[in-house]
Amino acid sequence: MTRLVIDPITRIEGHLRIEVEASNGAVTDAWSAGTMFRGLELVLRGRDPRDAWVFAQRACGVCTTVHALASVRAVENALELTIPANARIIRNLIAGIQFVQDHVIHFYHLHALDWVDVVSALSADPAKTADLAESISPYPDSSVSYFRAVRDRLEAFTATGQLGPFANGYWGHPAYRLTPEANLLAVAHYLAALEWQRNVIRIQALLGGKNPHPQTYVVGGMAIGIDPNSPTALTMRRLSEVAQLIDEARTFVDQVYLPDVMAVAGFYKDWAGIGAGIGNYMSYGDFPLGDPTDPRTFYLPRGIVMGRDLGAVLPVDHAKVAESVAHSWYAYSDGDATPHHPWKGETQPAYAGPPLPYESLEWHDKYSWLKAPRYDGQPMEVGPLARMLVAYASGHPEVREAVDDALRALGVGPEALFSTLGRVAARAIETSLIAARLEEWLCDLEANLRTGDLAVADASRWDPSTWPAHAEGFGMVEAPRGSLGHWVVIDDQAITNYQLVVPSTWNGSPRDAAGRRGAWEEALVGTPLADPQRPVEILRTIHSFDPCLACAVHVYDPLRGTSTTVTVG
Repeated sequence: MTRLVIDPITRIEGHLRIEVEASNGAVTDAWSAGTMFRGLELVLRGRDPRDAWVFAQRACGVCTTVHALASVRAVENALELTIPANARIIRNLIAGIQFVQDHVIHFYHLHALDWVDVVSALSADPAKTADLAESISPYPDSSVSYFRAVRDRLEAFTATGQLGPFANGYWGHPAYRLTPEANLLAVAHYLAALEWQRNVIRIQALLGGKNPHPQTYVVGGMAIGIDPNSPTALTMRRLSEVAQLIDEARTFVDQVYLPDVMAVAGFYKDWAGIGAGIGNYMSYGDFPLGDPTDPRTFYLPRGIVMGRDLGAVLPVDHAKVAESVAHSWYAYSDGDATPHHPWKGETQPAYAGPPLPYESLEWHDKYSWLKAPRYDGQPMEVGPLARMLVAYASGHPEVREAVDDALRALGVGPEALFSTLGRVAARAIETSLIAARLEEWLCDLEANLRTGDLAVADASRWDPSTWPAHAEGFGMVEAPRGSLGHWVVIDDQAITNYQLVVPSTWNGSPRDAAGRRGAWEEALVGTPLADPQRPVEILRTIHSFDPCLACAVHVYDPLRGTSTTVTVG
């Protein structure tokens, strides 16, 4: 029996420790530990619920807009507010470009190096790389001179000896299978994606006022002016700029990202049978095309697939969500054995482990700063794969066509979806579908404005004197990494409880009171290890979920025991 520890896991957002036991060249058990304390929920107590979204979006520096959206939805639910159509569409556009940009950056800059051997690209023939590129895509930047310039740039970079993000790669690992030419293609697009994402994310700045932390959300809609005669408001000229950026985003997704994913997947088809995990998938659904409170209008449907059964989609009831702290460094006032629904949730840190860094997780009953969310008592996987499976099982025509096309191209059956490779492919398929939808949503907004409808917010409940003495609300959002929920309790016009249950808490949770593993832990069991001292295979499966620990946990110093007070003026 071999025990392996990877701490910290890099190329993610936040701090994560993964520990596994391995025997006979495969993982036999796994533990996932978030190694920072989350205290944001405590910061929100006593505050005006109309301000909650400003604080809540600081849960992360990447997924800012989805936390803002979940927060305003939670308060709107509590106050029974329905937003205008323009606000609904603008929110879809902001969230949609976040999906597109985030998914592309995840593949190239956080995940691709698990499959791509950068050093191998140095020996590639630029002419053969150009032939490969032209065989899979009409993307114009595919000339021999282009790939030769990238190879020369890579050679000059490695000659400096200052390799930065490439310094600790497992280059030459036997688990790498791409040809030198395929590796060079991927490295070229790694660099191209850096420039691409810097430009297309301007859509968030144009509609949200700022990126990464947007400023135009408001309880009741959006705080963005719409005036055809004002140079500072949302005008047709500004919408035309958004349209150009959407076209740029879609071109890169369909002509670079999606073909690259399919090309890489062709070398790793056996990974369609690795990393399946728990087999329960949940999607809150999102991108309302009509009434934002009615899931039947959502572009991505709400639902649950249990036990990998694509023949049935079960409904989602937020009342069945609960969090266990049996193996987490938290305490509940009524004991740790019973999970709590978020409205009754508590954030009481109770670190009980040894001084960090510790040697092993298995010796400690509590081993993570992540709680263990469960739906109706069951662990769930959330994220792009869950969304595509729920949509596929629901008969979503666009998803079914795109998924079936991908399966045919790879020569695999539907069972391949339940895997590490399935997560990678699902993310790319979803990105292409949402990039196409962005164009339609922008057209819907322009058509609506032409009718003279300029409303962007409902201020009917802005006056706190109109609120009930007690109110409870929840906001469900699909973030790039999966199902995100914010739950708020309001008493006498102030927040008395606030809980976030985020995607990486669902996926990265420790065991629950019944000893059931979370999605990451379960997906690692059975993972092959060609070289235990260089466990790139573990990184492949963990990165396939796109972990974001910053959303799930926040800073804590167990060695000094110090705390910091932040005054917001």
